[in-house]
Amino acid sequence: MKRRNIFTGTLLALTLIVGITGCSSSTSKTAKNSLEKIKSEGKLRIGTEGTYAPFTFHDSKGDLTGFDVDIANEVSKRIGVKPEFVETKWDGMFAGLDANRFDVVINEVAIKPDRKVKYDFSTPYITSRATLIVRKDDNTIKSFADLKGKKSAQSLTSNLANIAKSNGAEIVQVDGFNASVDLLTSNRVDATINDSLSYLDLKKQKPNAPIKAVASYNDASQSAAMFKKGNPELVAAVNTALKDMKSDGTYLKISKKWFGTDVSK
Repeated sequence: MKRRNIFTGTLLALTLIVGITGCSSSTSKTAKNSLEKIKSEGKLRIGTEGTYAPFTFHDSKGDLTGFDVDIANEVSKRIGVKPEFVETKWDGMFAGLDANRFDVVINEVAIKPDRKVKYDFSTPYITSRATLIVRKDDNTIKSFADLKGKKSAQSLTSNLANIAKSNGAEIVQVDGFNASVDLLTSNRVDATINDSLSYLDLKKQKPNAPIKAVASYNDASQSAAMFKKGNPELVAAVNTALKDMKSDGTYLKISKKWFGTDVSK
């Protein structure tokens, strides 16, 4: 009787071990990293706004387009999958990535130390600087220091307003870049400090706009594709695609299409 109990107990233990090992083996065979999953499904889910020209917006036909959209399309093609854009308001972009609503965010996301704590970034593919813009016929403002006592149109929530203040400018509040240009060209302000890419886009769309850039801030902001941490294979694949795009001239072609210059530098 004792031998039977010992044999039964041993058999039960072996059965449990085999069962656990089998589950583990099965799990390891079916588990996929994010890149493998994306390739098996044949699509890359991309978080983007769709309301942020010229990076991601809808054209007159209603089609999603823009610099970031072109970059995302090309990256997807080089990875070997189709892009699936998930349009999301900026305020919900990070939460959407956290909730796995998309695999990557491609939406001129600036690389910041606090963001790098929680997210991974691709190699930068956009570089922008704070640019001092004045009327084309104004020769009195040539540097940031010349803003002292002048009126500068700025969004109060932007760090660009702080640059204007630190150089002694009187701030005139506006809602965005277009509004600041309107005030500038109508002689209601003397200058505006804005993103260099916004300026390049305006000059691309309206080359005869009576404004000019006279100075750029030393510190540059770089933007990249953003991922949840723990997806090194996907990050590496996107980096390889971006590197190849720059090597074969595809990136420069896209950049010149939207800005007339290379915006990665």
